[in-house]
Amino acid sequence: MRRFFHPAHMSAGLIAVVVGYTSSAAIIFQAASAVGATPAQIGSWLWALGIGMGVTSAGLAWWHKTPVLTAWSTPGAALLVTALAGVSMGEAVGAFLFASALAVLCGVTGWFDTLMQKVPKAIAAAMLAGVLLRFGLGAFTALPAQPWLVGGMLLGFLLLRRHTPRFAVPLTLLIGLALAAVQGLIHLEKLTVSLAQPVWMAPEFSWSALIGVGLPLFVVTMASQNMPGVAVLRANGYTLPVSPLVGWTGLAGVLLAPFGGFSFNLAAITAAICMSPDADPDPAQRYRASIWAGLFYIATGMLGATVVGLFSALPQALILAIAGLALLGTIGNGLASALEHPGERDAALMTFVVTASGMSLFGIGSAFWGLVLGLLTALLQRRG
Repeated sequence: MRRFFHPAHMSAGLIAVVVGYTSSAAIIFQAASAVGATPAQIGSWLWALGIGMGVTSAGLAWWHKTPVLTAWSTPGAALLVTALAGVSMGEAVGAFLFASALAVLCGVTGWFDTLMQKVPKAIAAAMLAGVLLRFGLGAFTALPAQPWLVGGMLLGFLLLRRHTPRFAVPLTLLIGLALAAVQGLIHLEKLTVSLAQPVWMAPEFSWSALIGVGLPLFVVTMASQNMPGVAVLRANGYTLPVSPLVGWTGLAGVLLAPFGGFSFNLAAITAAICMSPDADPDPAQRYRASIWAGLFYIATGMLGATVVGLFSALPQALILAIAGLALLGTIGNGLASALEHPGERDAALMTFVVTASGMSLFGIGSAFWGLVLGLLTALLQRRG
């Protein structure tokens, strides 16, 4: 029992949740508002998303003894902000159900696992490094705005990495909180505590919503979220079948869509935090960090908008700094694995550069296009 309450596991799980909420919770509010959601319905969306991510993360991590982590589809939420204009709440829920049902189909048939087995390890590692690069850079782009806060965290992290590497990230977070409090950068004045309540939103089905919202939501989630999520697993040496994971996240979406759970998928950025050596030097024990993340997700779901307000009370520079520092080791491992073999180096570099660019084409993010161009480069080199 003492091993389960290890500070490194708990802090990795907490940082993953903090990064997940602070990086994209505002988009959820925008997406819900686009469909005319009431405050109670917005609270239900946050409840459903927190419960869904929490149960699937903790359950899958415990069952597979692997640091699997799930998330809501951030690109999917961004898509909904514009796609839901003129769509009723019932039609939106019907589209959510349709997209999640397609994910269940991919999981049951094994199509997704078959596809991902064709991706070379070097390209998967390069895509992981490209996805995470902007978060690593964020720790330093935040430095000019808050030099004392971020500089203090960076100095503390470097010293702690030398003397107590396993606890460097959680202790750096504590240093950041202390520095932010001393500088008066934490604002809790308007924070109110309230529990979110699930609200049933009956689904309605229309061809326009299914094709215009549901199908793009499915494609964006699979291409921009699940593929990088699998890349994180593979790059860190975890080779369990992924189609069942996709199927379970799809089932969670089917069950929770009527309450606002629009989409669930494998996480990439936050999962990398739980798979880092800072979470545990032993890769076989890192799944405990994902279980803790799942428990924190459930708590955030129960508290709903209160937790989003709490994260908003923290300085953005602190969030950027701790996320970047927590991911430095994972970025380094990804680059080392991607560039290890000279014969795969061009394809890996193409994947890394395109993914890191953050470009979007036809509504699909850079991770998918990095994968496509990397595979194309590898194919042309083999033919040559």
